[in-house]
Amino acid sequence: MDMARDALVQEARELLAAMENALLEIEAEGASPDAINAIFRAAHTIKGSAGLFAFDRIVGFTHIVESVLDRVRNGTQPLDEPLMALLLECSDYIAALVDAIEARREDIEPDPERRARLEDALNALLGAGAAPKAPVAVATAASEAAGQVEVEGGESVSSDNWHLSLRFSPDVLRHGMDPMSFLRYLGTLGRIVHIVTLPDAMPPAEEFDAESCYLGFEIDFASEVDRQTIEGVFEFVREDSDIRILPPHGKVAEYISLIGALPEPAGRLGEILVKGGALTQAELEQVLAHQAAEPVPAKPIGTLLVEREVVPQAVVAAALTKQKQGEEKRAQEQKFIKVEVNKLDALIDLVGELVIAGAATNLLARKQKDPQFEEVSQALSTLVEQIRDAALTLRMVPIGEVFQRFPRVVRDISRELGKEIQLVVTGADTELDKSMVEKLSDPLMHIVRNAMDHGIESTAARVDAGKPAGGTLRLNAYHESGSIVIEVSDDGKGLDRERILKKGIERGLVQPDQVLSDSEVFRLIFEAGFSTAETVTNLSGRGVGMDVVRKNIEALRGEVEILSRAGQGTTVRIRLPLTLAIIDGFQVMVGESTFVIPLELVVECIDVGGHDTRHNIVKLRGEPLPFVRLRELFDLPPATGVRESLVVVQYGQHRAGVVVDRLMGEFQAVIKPLGLLFNQVRGISGSTILGDGRVALILDVPNLVQRASRAQAALAWQGQATSMPEQTGGNS
Repeated sequence: MDMARDALVQEARELLAAMENALLEIEAEGASPDAINAIFRAAHTIKGSAGLFAFDRIVGFTHIVESVLDRVRNGTQPLDEPLMALLLECSDYIAALVDAIEARREDIEPDPERRARLEDALNALLGAGAAPKAPVAVATAASEAAGQVEVEGGESVSSDNWHLSLRFSPDVLRHGMDPMSFLRYLGTLGRIVHIVTLPDAMPPAEEFDAESCYLGFEIDFASEVDRQTIEGVFEFVREDSDIRILPPHGKVAEYISLIGALPEPAGRLGEILVKGGALTQAELEQVLAHQAAEPVPAKPIGTLLVEREVVPQAVVAAALTKQKQGEEKRAQEQKFIKVEVNKLDALIDLVGELVIAGAATNLLARKQKDPQFEEVSQALSTLVEQIRDAALTLRMVPIGEVFQRFPRVVRDISRELGKEIQLVVTGADTELDKSMVEKLSDPLMHIVRNAMDHGIESTAARVDAGKPAGGTLRLNAYHESGSIVIEVSDDGKGLDRERILKKGIERGLVQPDQVLSDSEVFRLIFEAGFSTAETVTNLSGRGVGMDVVRKNIEALRGEVEILSRAGQGTTVRIRLPLTLAIIDGFQVMVGESTFVIPLELVVECIDVGGHDTRHNIVKLRGEPLPFVRLRELFDLPPATGVRESLVVVQYGQHRAGVVVDRLMGEFQAVIKPLGLLFNQVRGISGSTILGDGRVALILDVPNLVQRASRAQAALAWQGQATSMPEQTGGNS
């Protein structure tokens, strides 16, 4: 039961995200049948899934939302801006109901006042009976119908029968009512020409509840009675059930609506039209017989139905669209399977242990000096590496999972601030470790809110500055030098360098005579409690947020930097490693201590012996290269007669060198946490276990590059870096 509940929660959240995206798409690009149907399907599916578990609060609310959306689909309710805002708020409230289900608090109403307000607004729309709108556009699919088909409100289906679509409440049996008794009573008012039983809601056998009703019915009914009489048959179950009644010669739009609401998988084209009531089984069999008698290749059945004027072209187009949706859904189901995250984590842990065991095997093979043993060990290492790469790929997800929540955030905040702001998202398919995706949401939220509140000017200020009235906020992601880079950019006024510096001096963060670069000044905003805002708003101004951003990013072994130009805008750039689990490393030694450098950050290695290394700067191909000596950095014992090597590393656009005693070669490193005692040590990002059981430290290359660059900057004003002799180092 718990697994089924968790699956419902996950599915509901995915559907709510799709619903929100469709609403925002309509707001930006205008209404389309596909987007409207996507919203309706999301509400309909959430309602149906919740009904299986008797989550009545969510069923009751989504039923009202679904009724309003049904009117929108039929063209009887205009989808204007107030309704868009109402539906977005309804989506938020449904999300709160889903959260309550996850917390096992589904019996407690999360927000009674909000629910009452939303239900009043929705019921007001249902009671208003908005006038029908003009033609309903239906997107076609496949080669049988191309482009768009417009259906005039007066076009009708040439069926002499009533069509009834019945979906009884799952609780109808518990309420003491038998669905079959309603069908028998219906038979006394006329003749049931055709009936199709739909078992789409049937659960697996182990979840079957004998007291629940899972069946739906599509019925063609011949009778001379009026609609009110037929509706009276279902008077006692109508409130909790989904019952649709289409009259003889009914409007095409009504049949299209019914076809769109059919459950998945919809089946073949003829079956869809029969279930939707636009075609009888006898008519379908006649057309199929005619198709079989035609010479090969025979015309598609949809073409024959239109040519013989059995079904209007618009209804056939709607059925084709439904069929294509079903095929796409089946294709997706076959392409993806859902796996619990903890199972993936367990797999990665086992692969890590396999990598360590493989390293121990390689070490033993080299010591034994047995050619056959070494060959087998090398083959095992290759397989382990392939397994490692495949396992890590399972944890890689598109960063679009984080980006997709920001269109709604930008929409709401821009309206709250009274600003025109457009969001542009690029690189959403860039992949990184899932554990990072989950921890990126809050830092990005702080950055986006600050950009909108502080960065982008008001409409009037932008016009006065000669800028477009609407501002632009950009989210971008890409891979670079073994890292993933995430950028949040705005075209606002930029950071006020002097104001930030003045605030830093007032707070004692910098000395009045201290010379700072632009990047160092901008980094002051990451200090705890730092804020230059003159007023406190709901969004910012309290000095809380950006220091949390830096701490969260550094906890992921990443870094954050700010680029800004006055009057042109600001870019906050986050740089993160691709994974927190297993990396390809380059093993080096200083004395008896072993260190690992991420291999993707290593550019080259040169021999330091005999070269001028004063001030920890060496000239490489005419350019000064700062470096750090690991022996000095970690206060290791001095050594004599050691021929030192320089490992050139690059992080982002910056390069530096790391001086070591020996180069040991490539190594697969399973990243282990340092623990609380060493967690704050600068220059170390983690540890790993070597094949012989010893522990090696993984170097924090971004910190080392930053340390070397600061040392170079401190010497630059003295002019010492440019007076050093040229070196010509060969690669080793």
